Amino acid sequence: MSDESVSTAVSEPDTNANSDSSPARDIGALRIIADYQFGGGAGLALFPTDQTFDIRRSSGGRPRQVYTDGSRLVSYGVDGRFTLGIAGGHRLLAGLVAPANRVVVDDESEPFVRDGKNTFAKFVSDVDPGIRPGDEVLVVHERGDLLAVGRAELSADGIVDFDTGMAVKVREGVDD
Repeated sequence: MSDESVSTAVSEPDTNANSDSSPARDIGALRIIADYQFGGGAGLALFPTDQTFDIRRSSGGRPRQVYTDGSRLVSYGVDGRFTLGIAGGHRLLAGLVAPANRVVVDDESEPFVRDGKNTFAKFVSDVDPGIRPGDEVLVVHERGDLLAVGRAELSADGIVDFDTGMAVKVREGVDD
């Protein structure tokens, strides 16, 4: 099965909003998914109504990646979950109240995480208590700067309790 990319530029309001295949309807659905995955307000933080989005699709028409201004916000997996790009991480950081979806590290690990290296539990100073293994998270510095995006490998309790082990599998650091 081939998996070609098909792009659709989306801006709001869309005059074709009543069509089942409307790109604006796609963005509306993606907002709902973001709210479910990251918490209330995440959909509008990632996909504001005053912007244009480039939805890249699979050959079957399913949204695969969402870009704006040439930067990838999210990829939409076949499991129905988003993986964040750095641009999407910045939007969630600005749009959600701390500690939502955050794993906080100190100065010691900052340069490594920025460079895309994994985050280890012993360097985590704070964590959103709702984080579960497999959750998409933001790795931030204590002063609030986004350092990376990735997938939690441990629960929040595990991250706090363990002195060894990987806390976050970093997908992309801000300096990558």
